[in-house]
Amino acid sequence: MTLKDATIIALKTVYDPEMPVNIYELGLIYGVDVTAEGQVAIRMTLTAPNCPVAGTLPGDVERAIRAVPGVTDVKLVLTFDPPWSKERMSEAAKLALGLEDIIPIARLRR
Repeated sequence: MTLKDATIIALKTVYDPEMPVNIYELGLIYGVDVTAEGQVAIRMTLTAPNCPVAGTLPGDVERAIRAVPGVTDVKLVLTFDPPWSKERMSEAAKLALGLEDIIPIARLRR
């Protein structure tokens, strides 16, 4: 397993407390870059700029990543460009939240 894989697994342990889906599946993670030296750069967003966990969620993410063996440093950038939308969510997250029918009609007709 690569350090990037382990980082993504760690990200999947962090949840937005208002939703029963991890932040990775919610589509809040815009980028994960890992260097050979173990430096991890995360580009992430929140569901809204005024999100109630704006003050705590980035710290939770950083702590989860720092706990990954082999990580030497973490740089987390919080951005709102592009703004988050439910289209960024994985199909599993949409299904878990019951947001929409995730099987397009065209796939059912095959």
